Amino acid sequence: MRDGLKVADCDGGANIIWEERRSGWKVREGDARSEMDADYARVVHSASFRRLQGKTQILNLGDSDFYRTRLTHSLEVAQIASSVTRQLRHDNEGPPAVAHLPDLTMIQAIGFTHDLGHPPFGHGGEVALNYCMRNHGGFEGNGQTLRILSKLEKFSAAHGADLTRRTLLGTLKYPAQFSRVNNPDIVPSLVVGTSTVELVDRKLSKPPKCYMNSEQDVVDWILKPLTESDRSIFTSVEPVKGKHGKALHKSFDCSIMDLADDIAFGVHDLEDALALKLISEDDFRQYVLEGACTSHLDALKQNYPDEFGNDVYDGLIKMLFSNSRTRKHAISRMVGHFNTNCIIDTIEEIDEPVIRYRAGMRPKPRLFLDALKKLVYDLVILSPAVQHLEFKGQRMVIAVFEVFQSEPKAFLPRDTFEIYRDSRDPVRVICDHVSGMTDAFLLKTYDRLFSPRMGSVFDKH
Repeated sequence: MRDGLKVADCDGGANIIWEERRSGWKVREGDARSEMDADYARVVHSASFRRLQGKTQILNLGDSDFYRTRLTHSLEVAQIASSVTRQLRHDNEGPPAVAHLPDLTMIQAIGFTHDLGHPPFGHGGEVALNYCMRNHGGFEGNGQTLRILSKLEKFSAAHGADLTRRTLLGTLKYPAQFSRVNNPDIVPSLVVGTSTVELVDRKLSKPPKCYMNSEQDVVDWILKPLTESDRSIFTSVEPVKGKHGKALHKSFDCSIMDLADDIAFGVHDLEDALALKLISEDDFRQYVLEGACTSHLDALKQNYPDEFGNDVYDGLIKMLFSNSRTRKHAISRMVGHFNTNCIIDTIEEIDEPVIRYRAGMRPKPRLFLDALKKLVYDLVILSPAVQHLEFKGQRMVIAVFEVFQSEPKAFLPRDTFEIYRDSRDPVRVICDHVSGMTDAFLLKTYDRLFSPRMGSVFDKH
């Protein structure tokens, strides 16, 4: 399959069903775009995509205009996903899986969408909204992405962005319903034992990875082409003792996006952390041992034999902790190393190609990537500097949500209240409104409601 062809062109139209939209809309005759081109355009021009520029990736947006936001992260994920797709096509000419790789327009659209549902203030906001929705079906950021694309965006009367079935399947990161993976023994609640302040128990309030029950009709439509056997396997869930259940599968396209997200997290978020000096050279050596880097070190020695001398590991670290130009070279080489070590796995018991195949990574490069991810997670995401901001954001999200819920007519914007008033699931409408806010808009709303000297009747809100 060539990059410019529609997905269906490679097999005589057998996959046309995956290009269908729930509304039945098709690209008009005479329009040079494919259905996937139309999906790409709708995502790029969506309000939810634009709002990613105002949402935290890891580092606080107010700290600098250099570090990554959810928007720039999503652009990078889309670019890496397209590189992985090209590489898989290049490395696997002949095997049947290649015919079912996504075209580049679609995989980039999926990359753009993967964080649309994340609320303000990162995972702190996600925990906060799951607590707020504890009696109303819960909240999960990836599930909210599906809700935005299938119901909340404005490109159609009733089906949101009204994307093709295959693109929506690619955004379904966890094909498991909330009520199926939610452990009833894990109840979002307040911390027990505090005396002067109410605190949300962040561990108990962390949501399962899933889609919300409110989108079951959408998932039923997406999975309609599957046989009963394939659907049963694809939506299977593994119970985990003492935790929420775990979805076991994702589509071919989603697996490429997920791999690209891992690479962006492990490498590009590392780059930000190094630039901000949140990670020291000793930290790197402690978390990313020489033995975990062997695949990359061997590649560096082969590709740049005169650059490092006898100690390639030490040379790599010196590059990462050097000036920004040298560090960028090291980061680019790492991304290239991961891209060129992606593989295609097969789920033998599944027949449908778009879910039978799965993008993966060779074991040694995967070991290296996992070490980088753990380094970023432990020393950046779990650092007090980031956790303080997440905690503060979480408190503001809950406060704003509960004010809106207390008197919706008084506090919700007029157009949102009209949707609330007419909805069969009104609390979900409040959740949609709060989760769609940027960090700055949530903060401004909080200030209007709680800060005595902030806010004016003339403010736009």
